[in-house]
Amino acid sequence: MVNSILVLILGGGLAFLLLLIGIVVSIVSERALVEQRLGRYIEVQQAQAVSKKERKRMLTEWLNRQVQRTSYGDRISRELARADLKLKSGEYILIIVACAVLGALILWSASDRSILMAILGALVGSQIPGWYVKSQQRKRLVKFNEQLPDMLNLMVNGLRAGFSTLQAMESVSREMPSPISDEFRRVVQEVQLGLPMERALDNLLQRIPSDDLDLVITAMNVQREVGGNLAEILDAISYTIRERVRIKGEIRVLTTQVMWSGRFLSLLPVILIVVLYFINRDYIMTFFSPENVPCGYIALGVAFFLILIGYFVMNRLADIEV
Repeated sequence: MVNSILVLILGGGLAFLLLLIGIVVSIVSERALVEQRLGRYIEVQQAQAVSKKERKRMLTEWLNRQVQRTSYGDRISRELARADLKLKSGEYILIIVACAVLGALILWSASDRSILMAILGALVGSQIPGWYVKSQQRKRLVKFNEQLPDMLNLMVNGLRAGFSTLQAMESVSREMPSPISDEFRRVVQEVQLGLPMERALDNLLQRIPSDDLDLVITAMNVQREVGGNLAEILDAISYTIRERVRIKGEIRVLTTQVMWSGRFLSLLPVILIVVLYFINRDYIMTFFSPENVPCGYIALGVAFFLILIGYFVMNRLADIEV
């Protein structure tokens, strides 16, 4: 009797243990199957993403090769370098196309599918990347010119301490903030790779079209050809540039109101036409009605011409040479 009970207990325990093992094995195998299926799905998604990136990269490289063969590509590369934007010519053109399409779609949908407004949106959208690049160039140029006197003082101290011109530039690249440190670091790297000093400085001037920098580079080239004390020359130039920067800052404060007034008054008619187009479209479309052709186009052309003249005249009044 006892033996039969013991056998039943052992058999029941063994059965329960086998049941637990079966449950664990089934759960693990199910997880493995799910992970295997998900792994295949993830691999497919990653392969698709890689293929899309590869196609995009191939398209960009092909467009870069086509653009770089023309003078337009060189000009785009120079403008991007001046703005310190890490973009290729093909990528920049794709951004222009994307902005033009987006602007056309926005105005086309907002104006009840008007082709004229879609064309206007495409024109405005295609100009947005250029405006951004020009804005970045102006900001970078102003910052560079403000750092130039301190850079010259650092070079003068280095030259008086016995440094060579290249070593003084290297100290500038290490101790000065961006963007002037980045530009002189590139000059030092170009010289170390075997490029002549004059050519490296000319490349710097192409990236930074500054009159003050042109004066510094001219003095350095002349001193290298005819000799002289470069530290004293740069010290005198530093004082001149510092005074010019101070006077330019004062003039910028005094002429800011005139410049912004010119911009606002020039944009006001355009904004008014766009607002009237959405409020009272029939009133604006009278310029383009068949009975008013070509008088409507002539009136718009004369108005646009007068706006441009007023804008350039006000900018000319605020542009004071120092």
